[in-house]
Amino acid sequence: MTVLILAPDLDITADRVVAALTRRGTRVARMDTAWFPRQAKLSARLHSGRWKGELDTGTRTVNLEEVRSVWYRNPNAFDPPDGMSETERNWAMNEAKLGFGGVLASLPVLWVNHPSRAADAAYKPTQLITAASCGLTVPDTLITNQPDAVRQFADAGATVSKALGAPAVREATGRSVAFTRLLDDEALADLAGLEHTSHQIQRWVPKLFEARVTVVGRRHFATGIYATGQRARVDWRADYRSLGYSTIVPPTSVTTGIRRYLSATGLSYGAFDFVVRPDGSWVFLECNPGGQYGWLEDRTNVPITDALADLLSQGNN
Repeated sequence: MTVLILAPDLDITADRVVAALTRRGTRVARMDTAWFPRQAKLSARLHSGRWKGELDTGTRTVNLEEVRSVWYRNPNAFDPPDGMSETERNWAMNEAKLGFGGVLASLPVLWVNHPSRAADAAYKPTQLITAASCGLTVPDTLITNQPDAVRQFADAGATVSKALGAPAVREATGRSVAFTRLLDDEALADLAGLEHTSHQIQRWVPKLFEARVTVVGRRHFATGIYATGQRARVDWRADYRSLGYSTIVPPTSVTTGIRRYLSATGLSYGAFDFVVRPDGSWVFLECNPGGQYGWLEDRTNVPITDALADLLSQGNN
């Protein structure tokens, strides 16, 4: 049986998982979806209600019936051959998604995570209502493109703005990151441009520290994240050098809520972020279905890579 890993070429975390699977004697096939159709090839035929055939990654041939599990590790977009017009290229990429991606997505195996489930779970408004329905505490939140609504919301207490999607923005001039920021009086006085799209506005939650709970199957690994720098106290991603870490044990109510959340969303992996308030209560911020974990493993020695390798090796067994 084979574990199929869909990941970028340059991904140290994926390298670690491949090595861990190899140590277990598990056959691994790794590719980036950007290899299709230039390098990778697929031939699948529907037979007796299942797709059968072969995936040739260019380095290894995989029998589709022998795939035990798939790790979907943020692979790159399909890459059609040069020489196409933009219209032709977009059409070819969509056909690749629906054909190549559709065959793989229909395989009745363990996915970590299935791309459809991960895509559905990426919506922050859905995350918040799902977390609340699963018994987790969530912050008061406003989604809007109306400046007056933001000011009215801020009248009730300290407020932050947070990106709804990936915070990093790439432009011709370079890369910028939209970190979480406190909306002070100056920011609230000038909300020009806010009407151009949706914004997530949340009540500021006082912090004792923050917590990342990485869940792999039925195992969870909780890490306390302690910020000493001012920027990191608002958003710890803004200043990694000022952070300290420790392994911690979440309350049972939190781990129960996390299990319910994963069941509701159909995820088998999730990186959950919480604020722990001074009174010790936990407040859910978000769950990233493809969240990074390598730097936490390096700093705390939590065996997340081994847990992933175990889960992928077992598949649905």
